Amino acid sequence: MIPNAVDRDTFAGPGVPDRALAERLGLTRKTFLAFFGSFYLYEGLHLLLRAIPLLRGQRADLAVLLVGGGPEESNLRKMVVDLGVSEHVVFAGRVAHDEMQRYYDLADLFVFPRLSMRLTELVTPLKPLEAMAQERIVVASDVGGHRELIRDRETGYLFPPNEPEALAGGVLAALADRSSWPRIRARAIEFIDSERSWRHSVARYAEVYARVLRR
Repeated sequence: MIPNAVDRDTFAGPGVPDRALAERLGLTRKTFLAFFGSFYLYEGLHLLLRAIPLLRGQRADLAVLLVGGGPEESNLRKMVVDLGVSEHVVFAGRVAHDEMQRYYDLADLFVFPRLSMRLTELVTPLKPLEAMAQERIVVASDVGGHRELIRDRETGYLFPPNEPEALAGGVLAALADRSSWPRIRARAIEFIDSERSWRHSVARYAEVYARVLRR
């Protein structure tokens, strides 16, 4: 098995945040939780939006940055209005892959709230790996695909899936644990470089091709 991996030449660690981009998106003077990816129901973004009032009850500076698009976008935009959190959610739209690093550098914390179902228990996502490679802190639901990448409080943070209250608790716990972030970033990078980089994954193909050619 050759798993998902990240290009360490592209995602090589944090850069200097683009202040002009931050101002254009309205990301200044706030703590931003970010999600990058496709807007499918199984990603659990509705849980993230429902958690915003709970989070802001404890941290009034929190807001959410959503980068991407997909079939749930219209539902999510309507939910933002219905919940009265329009001022605290930024829809950045789809971003070209070669621009993604600039957006990664803007976020304080990445949240991946996938629902628990057969797909998410079996399929490993790529975006958490990119965030970890950019030395961003990742908070994710405790489903099988995430557990392949994240060890709780070692390479990131996990919270119970399917409930906005659990999501809010997981985010607040991570924010309260900032003193551990340097250690978590270092261990996440060690994991990626030893197991989930393109260089490591490509090396695994050599044995596969060697076996085929011997036949």
